[in-house]
Amino acid sequence: MQDAIQSIQAQVAQAARQQSHLRIVGGGTKDFLGQALHGDTLSTRALIGEIAYEPTELVVTAGAGTPLSQLEGLLAAHNQYLPFDPPRWGADTTLGGVVAAGLAGPGRASVGGVRDFVLGAHLINGKAEHLQFGGQVMKNVAGYDVSRLLAGSMGTLGVITQLSIKVLPMPLAQATLNWQCAQKDALEQLLRWRAQPLPIDASCWVADAASGLGVLSVRLRGAQVAIDAARDQMLLDTRDSALHGLESATELDWFALRDQRLHFFANAPDDQACLWRLSVPPASPVMELGLPRLMEWHGAQRWFWASAHEAHGLRDWAARVGGHATLFRVSVAHGLADKAVGVYSTLAPALAQINERLQAQFDPHGVFRTQRLG
Repeated sequence: MQDAIQSIQAQVAQAARQQSHLRIVGGGTKDFLGQALHGDTLSTRALIGEIAYEPTELVVTAGAGTPLSQLEGLLAAHNQYLPFDPPRWGADTTLGGVVAAGLAGPGRASVGGVRDFVLGAHLINGKAEHLQFGGQVMKNVAGYDVSRLLAGSMGTLGVITQLSIKVLPMPLAQATLNWQCAQKDALEQLLRWRAQPLPIDASCWVADAASGLGVLSVRLRGAQVAIDAARDQMLLDTRDSALHGLESATELDWFALRDQRLHFFANAPDDQACLWRLSVPPASPVMELGLPRLMEWHGAQRWFWASAHEAHGLRDWAARVGGHATLFRVSVAHGLADKAVGVYSTLAPALAQINERLQAQFDPHGVFRTQRLG
């Protein structure tokens, strides 16, 4: 892997001299995220080396170009996994791409996001310096926690070359419970359950156009005895409520939810519709706009199908409740033209200034200023 690192350093140094831009690409499965792509391609696929893995320490270290499937296969052989459920939209997803995108799946609300599991990272900055941050242990407090800062940076701070990630043992048992209900009732019940010591790992509510209601699915994980007790308690809690149990319902495919293969994600209501992702406090009220919608993370992540013209309404509502809205996927009809409304919500002036200073420190020559984050 050292040859690959030196090659990348040379490419970065040349771009700095020529004042050109580089666009970092791993497996290319997340190219649709963010603003339109600009700059010459810098591939991380060669950043594959021997994986350092000690199951008893619950830490794995691998090159950023390591395929996620290879890493997860190794972990599964030792009955361990990446608990933040990293989504993937293709077989070429890499570990570096997972961290750079900073996206997590259904379990994020209960176990934490990507940055909570990044222990250390190696990075080539805009001056072609190969830097190391963090380490391979949880109690690493020397200096700034830059390794976690890389989660969600989308390649704007430099090229991630190596990562150390905390892993966890696979759950002993799992079960899914389903109810039919309105979104408001689902939110209220989830808030009540969150106040109880229940092994709730994930939740999802998706609207049902036919009934006008929706289906709430809750995933329980832990010891079998804890799951059995929780199931009994939750069924008792909803016996006389607005939630109607669906014991015969097909169990939600949580992997399909993670990878956006559910019917909701695969079927836009029309060719003008964009997929919007809203991140809001879990207790935020229901937004009544009559849009096709799905809710997960116990109410903290909400997906909507809406045209780009509805960007202002979505962002205004999200801001009022203390959240933000992201244009996740463009429409079939307009494609990249939809991104003219802005992919991300505008940062507060103080945060924008912090971002600017960080980028100036990591990338003074603007090598990675591809406007990916707007």
